[in-house]
Amino acid sequence: MLKVGDKLPEFEGFNQDGETVTSSQLIGKKLVVFFYPQASTPTCTVEACNLGDNYSMLEKAGFQLLGVSGDTIKKQKNFHSKFAFPYDLIADENRDIIEKFGVWKEKKTFGKTYMGIVRTTFIFDENGICTRVIEKVTSKTAADQILEG
Repeated sequence: MLKVGDKLPEFEGFNQDGETVTSSQLIGKKLVVFFYPQASTPTCTVEACNLGDNYSMLEKAGFQLLGVSGDTIKKQKNFHSKFAFPYDLIADENRDIIEKFGVWKEKKTFGKTYMGIVRTTFIFDENGICTRVIEKVTSKTAADQILEG
């Protein structure tokens, strides 16, 4: 998994509108990249809505946001439209970005072991250097967790 001091990995992905988003476009402002397991699921919705509801506060603190999951563009579009998120959601179906950040890991739920996205938030400075990794994301207070750092 990416750690504090690491550089923002080079990546290219498609947002909810099918537009290309590249890591190089995101340098120059503080950046929050949050990974969530699946669009429109209860916990992911709570997290994404918390970030959306507190977007102006995050923006005032100088952050830009980017959400990433392995969902299709269509699923991301539906999720994005339903809640009118003020930030992009990346559809990383081939898990290229997910793998570069190291959040594709073994998970356990109800005694079953499987591979999946571990909910994680990465914070980068204006130069693309990771300044914080939040591994224990609390969906209801995700924005506060980012701002407290």
